[in-house]
Amino acid sequence: MSAPHLLVHELKDNVGVVVVEGLKAGTKMLCVVTHDNSSFELTVKADVPIGHKVALKDLKAGDTAIKYGQDIGKMVGPAKVGEYVHVHNLKTKRW
Repeated sequence: MSAPHLLVHELKDNVGVVVVEGLKAGTKMLCVVTHDNSSFELTVKADVPIGHKVALKDLKAGDTAIKYGQDIGKMVGPAKVGEYVHVHNLKTKRW
């Protein structure tokens, strides 16, 4: 197995974390689920910096983003599978 592009921590996560520098739109990513060491492939639809998130399923405004098995915020805009998830479409629920 080659090195992963994206890590998913829990099976219920709906976003994963980019773990490589310079990820470019159109890259077929190797995605690894650390909970059970399973893997899958997903094509990223935008350039995404290391440490940032990618949608694992279609998300719409109002959906809860789940990372590390935890609620990390509310989607305020949509993100299709493989799209970039960041401050333009995800906000904390704290305020």
